[in-house]
Amino acid sequence: MPIVISAARYHDISCGHRVVDHEGKCQHLHGHNYRVHFHCEADALDDLGRIIDFSVIKSTLCQWLEENWDHRMMLWHRDPLLPALLVIDPSIVSVPFNPTAENIAAHLLTVVGPEVLPPNVRLVRVVVDETRKCSCEAAI
Repeated sequence: MPIVISAARYHDISCGHRVVDHEGKCQHLHGHNYRVHFHCEADALDDLGRIIDFSVIKSTLCQWLEENWDHRMMLWHRDPLLPALLVIDPSIVSVPFNPTAENIAAHLLTVVGPEVLPPNVRLVRVVVDETRKCSCEAAI
């Protein structure tokens, strides 16, 4: 039976959001200290016996989080509050999805991972811890 080897690294960011049409308090502007876990695989190990060096995960996926979402407010591009809030704070990030933990994980897995990782490495699983008690996972 073949074994599957994956390399994983997590990164912490602080980010605000709101969930449009949420039935409870998440409809309001608020934030989280997210922990994002990245799991990578490759068809073969490199000459040193690695899928990917952990520092490459840091310089690609973790750095992308730092540059794009850390200490920012993330709002869906269809959020009716977005135009007014952009006037107040032009650093707000507009995303093409309602920013639930599920959608954040799926976006990182299907859009960001393929853009930033070396071509021989696949991002196969992303876990987004929204709080210490609540997380969502997207996997291929």
